[in-house]
Amino acid sequence: MKLLALVLLLSAGFISCKKDDDSATPSSSASVTQGKWRVTLYNDSGNDETNHFTGYEFVFSSGGSVTASKSGAATVTGTWSTGTDDSQNKLYLTFTSNNDFIEITDDWHILQQTSAKIQLEDVSGGNGGTDLLTFEKI
Repeated sequence: MKLLALVLLLSAGFISCKKDDDSATPSSSASVTQGKWRVTLYNDSGNDETNHFTGYEFVFSSGGSVTASKSGAATVTGTWSTGTDDSQNKLYLTFTSNNDFIEITDDWHILQQTSAKIQLEDVSGGNGGTDLLTFEKI
C-alpha cells in the first residue's frame, strides 16, 4: 500500500514526456527543490565512486538549474528536469563540465523518493551495466 501511495505521489508531481523530449520541466512542488542535498551513493557498474562527490552540496532550483558547490572547489552547474519514459518516472540530470559530474549526466529511473532521500538507477544501453545514484537531504 505504501508503494502504491508513493507511486501516485510521484506521478502527480511529474510531467509526461518522451525520453528524447527536451521540453520536460521540473515540478515546482517536487521535494528536490527544498533544501540542500548530498550524494551518499554513486555506484558506476559495480564500482563505488561516491568519493568523487564528497563535500559537494547540491541545490536544485524550481527553474530547472542545479548547482553543486564545495568549499575550496569550483562550483559546478547543470540542469535537471523530471518526466516519464516507458511508464517510468525519471530524473534527468545534465552537467557539461567536470568529468565526475558528466558521469552522472543521464536519465535516471527513480526507484524511491521521499522528502529526505532520492534513490536512482540507470541501466546502460552500451555495456548493460547498472549505475546507482542516491541523494540525501543535508
